Amino acid sequence: HVDAFTHEPFRGNPAGVCLLEQPRDPAWMQHVAAEVNLPETAFLRPLGENEWELRWFSPATEVELCGHATLASAHVLWEKGHAAPDKPIRFRTLYRGVLTCRREDDSGWIVMDFPADPPKPASPPPALIEALGGVEFAHAARSRDDWIIELPQEQAILAVQPDFEALKRIEGMRGCAVTARAARDGFDIVSRFFPPSLGVNEDPVTGSVHAALGPYWQPRLNRSTIRAYQASPRSGALRISLRGDRVDLAGQAITVLQGTLTA
Repeated sequence: HVDAFTHEPFRGNPAGVCLLEQPRDPAWMQHVAAEVNLPETAFLRPLGENEWELRWFSPATEVELCGHATLASAHVLWEKGHAAPDKPIRFRTLYRGVLTCRREDDSGWIVMDFPADPPKPASPPPALIEALGGVEFAHAARSRDDWIIELPQEQAILAVQPDFEALKRIEGMRGCAVTARAARDGFDIVSRFFPPSLGVNEDPVTGSVHAALGPYWQPRLNRSTIRAYQASPRSGALRISLRGDRVDLAGQAITVLQGTLTA
């Protein structure tokens, strides 16, 4: 049990990391993820030196891409000595190809190489804005999986009270991110993310959505590196750096619990 995108226990986004000795059936993985009942649980199977098969499951379904559980996985592999500390880890995934993680330095920061997901300007469905409480938004865009709704200021982000049942009924989206320029020191942007279709009403800190928030904000901020804060009750921080059609997402992680599955 690892808290990701934080260096403090009980903050950031919790993820389960399950190290497999042999292939397991996806139905079994789904049962384990539901039993663990964290936003996502990652399942890792060794393929070679510093190379692992990686799949992610929420309590309700398998997900195509998960940033915080990838960060947690790399953290565990290095912390427990399962991967060479001076080499990147390669994760082979079912839907998004090969993802790599590297240690930035001795500070504990881990950099994940993800595909960028540039959102395109779009008009959100009225039902989405209504489900967000009728917010007044500045701009809206649509990424591959999610809606991005820019609000005029950070305080508006903190005040959003979604109708999660209404959000579930909106078809064709994984979730919705609300975002604004950050008012707090040390950060450029702030966001919250709501993916109730995955069985999680508000995700504490979402790595994958920042693969869209980075390309969305970069031309607006004109910064090569964006410092992001996700303002859930647990909260967390990450850095975003764009490299063409790829994006580096950097964060920290801390292990808070470990054990053995007997089922």
